[in-house]
Amino acid sequence: MMIDKVTGANPLTNLQSTKRANSTANVKPSSDKISVSSEAKAAADAYYLNQVAEETPDVRSELVEQVKQKIQNPNYLSEATIAMTAERILAAYGL
Repeated sequence: MMIDKVTGANPLTNLQSTKRANSTANVKPSSDKISVSSEAKAAADAYYLNQVAEETPDVRSELVEQVKQKIQNPNYLSEATIAMTAERILAAYGL
């Protein structure tokens, strides 16, 4: 007599389902957090400002040329122009 199959119980199926249940039961939910120190924030700000400073030209040649042309005009340098320039300089220094 030959037995082809045992019905009702498959030992592999029971073992696999037990392993799945155990592995999911041990998983703990976690939340990822990133914290950036104040030193790192300051370094990032300094890096950004340094990049902006490197990309900005030191001298705005178009404005220099405009001022040169205005100064060559003898009517430009008047008391009103000098007073306005002085006021702007003082305002720039907060005075």
